[in-house]
Amino acid sequence: MKNKQDVISHIMDNIRRVFQILNEQSQRVKQETGLTGPQLWAIRVIHEHGPINISDIARRMYLHPTTVLGIVDRLEARGFVSRNRSKDDRRIVWLELTQGGKCLVQSTPEVVQGLLGARLEGVAFDDLAEIDEGIGHLVKIFGVQDIFPKPMLSLEMNKPKRKGENS
Repeated sequence: MKNKQDVISHIMDNIRRVFQILNEQSQRVKQETGLTGPQLWAIRVIHEHGPINISDIARRMYLHPTTVLGIVDRLEARGFVSRNRSKDDRRIVWLELTQGGKCLVQSTPEVVQGLLGARLEGVAFDDLAEIDEGIGHLVKIFGVQDIFPKPMLSLEMNKPKRKGENS
């Protein structure tokens, strides 16, 4: 039978494992590409679903559109993404990978944030709710529930959703 100390030790080890994989993968991506994990993830989303608009990328990355806009701005400045106005509705801007972006996506690993999102999609709703509740408790233990979340291992700021806001 486990005691409280054993359970705390197990929780700490699991948190270390999560941080370890996030850190190692992020460093590898940065060394190989010069991009952050969220930037590479955005490139992969554009590659898989492009042409695509900011709102759709944000939804697929589970980030706020203003966060994604900053990521896309940096990718465009580096020549990996191009913006094209819709011919039907000039307010809509479609994003596509440039040739450089297409070459990059062929030679880089999947980012852990993308893998996490994809794997969570396959988890039953009741299990997701249990995970959410457990992580919510952890956030409260640290007292950080009011801090704006950043994409994992990134300096980008993820504007939180307000109650009732869809994207």
